[in-house]
Amino acid sequence: MWIYLTKRIVGLLPLLLVISFLSFMLVRMAPGSPFDKERAPASPDIERTLREKYHQDEPLWQQYLRYLGVARESDGQGGTRWVRGGLVQGDLGPSFKYRNHGVNDIVAQGLPVSMSLGLLAFLFAMGVGIPLGIYTALRRGQWGDHIGSFFSLLAFCIPGLVVGPLLIMGLALQWRLFPVALWSSPWHMVLPTVTLGLYFSGRIARLMREGMTEAMKEAYVVTARAKGLSESQVVFRHALRLAILPVVSYSGPLLADLLTGSFVVENLFLVPGIGVFLVNSALGRDYNMVVGLALVYAVLLVLLNLAVDLTYGFLDRRVKLS
Repeated sequence: MWIYLTKRIVGLLPLLLVISFLSFMLVRMAPGSPFDKERAPASPDIERTLREKYHQDEPLWQQYLRYLGVARESDGQGGTRWVRGGLVQGDLGPSFKYRNHGVNDIVAQGLPVSMSLGLLAFLFAMGVGIPLGIYTALRRGQWGDHIGSFFSLLAFCIPGLVVGPLLIMGLALQWRLFPVALWSSPWHMVLPTVTLGLYFSGRIARLMREGMTEAMKEAYVVTARAKGLSESQVVFRHALRLAILPVVSYSGPLLADLLTGSFVVENLFLVPGIGVFLVNSALGRDYNMVVGLALVYAVLLVLLNLAVDLTYGFLDRRVKLS
């Protein structure tokens, strides 16, 4: 297993390098520049000064090497020196739109909030989807299956853009059970968590239902029943380990999506997470912010998929990590 972990972690470095290169180049292929949407149109002299300040006047290959931190620049005394900062030192660069703030500062500010919201939504989705999937699978073809499957499909089909306003109007404005917005107390977390997690709970319920249905047909489950074990022992001690594998496979990308925030939910409830920065930076052509957030998402996705692979190998001993 340690060899497998080492290979995956070492393989992460060239993958991040490719992602940074593609993100760096693609975002600069969009029309315009970070200085096109100022409150007042900048004069040519001011725009030229801004481009020089952020090194946008250099060739693209040189800008990329500077972003990585492996370029050399003049030291003002007739010699050269390595540029300060850069990706190799963990510096994601300055933001072009949020003046006097670096991308690292904004990530450090917004990512913990988005991760808190994402983790709560993940726990909510698992806590609702897994029991509902087990319940419908064990009552396949009965009324319990029809009703549970209806609610899982309903949750899966209604997006957060619709669920959020309904929850705000009903539970916050009409009945005043929860605060409308912000992120300052546990009560403020309830409505965003339900809004973000409800959609995924329906998807998890469907995966769990199919996994449990197939697991209950396995020979070892039939053998366990023949030995006189109770239904709960058959389900939770034998069938569940195999039935939950589709959910485990899905949980890695799901958790990465949730931890990096949801633009819609964060805007609806004024949650100060990172999703708002991601969309606004793309629209405002904040190059460093887009590339930095893409790298953050890539790291989370790879590490969580690695955790899923390890969990998969633990649950199913037939899977060998090599």
